Amino acid sequence: MSSALADHIAGVRLVDNHVHGYWLTSGDRRRFENGLNEANIDPLADFDSGFDTQLGFAVRAHCAPLLGLPEHVDPQTYWERRRESTEDQLARVFLPAAGVSDWLVDTGLPGAIGGLAEMADVSGSAVGEIVRLEQIAEQAAAAAGDYADAFRRILHERTATAVATKTVLAYRGGFNGDLSEPDERAVDAAAARWRDAGGVRLADRVLLRFGVHEALRLGKPLQFHVGLGDRDCDLHRTNPLLLLDLLRQSGTTPIVLLHCYPYEREAGYLAQAFNNVYLDVGLSINHLGARAEAFVARTLELAPFRKILYSSDAFGPAELHYLGSALWRAAMAAVLTGFVARGQWSEPDAIRVVDLIGRANARRVYRL
Repeated sequence: MSSALADHIAGVRLVDNHVHGYWLTSGDRRRFENGLNEANIDPLADFDSGFDTQLGFAVRAHCAPLLGLPEHVDPQTYWERRRESTEDQLARVFLPAAGVSDWLVDTGLPGAIGGLAEMADVSGSAVGEIVRLEQIAEQAAAAAGDYADAFRRILHERTATAVATKTVLAYRGGFNGDLSEPDERAVDAAAARWRDAGGVRLADRVLLRFGVHEALRLGKPLQFHVGLGDRDCDLHRTNPLLLLDLLRQSGTTPIVLLHCYPYEREAGYLAQAFNNVYLDVGLSINHLGARAEAFVARTLELAPFRKILYSSDAFGPAELHYLGSALWRAAMAAVLTGFVARGQWSEPDAIRVVDLIGRANARRVYRL
């Protein structure tokens, strides 16, 4: 392995362009193991274990040494050492170890998780906010007066200091079907129906489309959840190729396709086809663990290197904030040193691509 390239990958300060907060309150082992599963919205079956997954193995391999344990320690020993610390203490171990200079935090998830202030405090790094469109819709539904006016007002207020917006359209029916901008009368009628129904968990297609186009008009980067997610997300409806018509209408607003597995090749094509489309590798890396190298290699096939971004998409266990970084660095080192060893890339080019994906692209896209 080329020591100069490996050393550079190990030391580069990353911009995590999509992340969530860590748990603020301690829980039992069952909660922790459920936190190592992305797709199952029920508690894991009694016979199952979150430790017996790629992510569970990665926790024991990479996180155990930070808690003073040997690599690959058995799950019970790991859990016993982990529960000796509070979630805040764990976050103060794992977040600084990630080597992240900027956390861009999606603040749209409920629950007792760290917000912007907590993320900055435990990590010592800068933070930026990503505003979730569906949360703005719920706030607009609860406000008095015209829904569309309320949405626009709250959107502009919330994003005045934010770096980006995000939509979970993937969880609310997927990308197939009409994604054109609806007219005002259709928005008024849909808003009235939704308010009458209580105005919670937006799933109305008209209002979802309205929010997306208002965000496009704003001009700040707009993130789309793509692919891998829990089972509430109809995976076959989250192929980013279904966004083609919308992307053709998206102008110059940066569109960031998050996570992408198993559609990373489709996302790479779109990143090549549209100047304003970017590919993010978060979430998938953690859950693929030892197979993250293959995933990273596939993202480096078609997508231009100035169009790929790093993230962890960590949520809950503070280990995930660190693992996203550790696994990305290991995968990049394995893939790029292979390119260099085979004479396909030069080492200076490999180092430059690490900097682009690890931080420079995100700093440009989000104007950090």
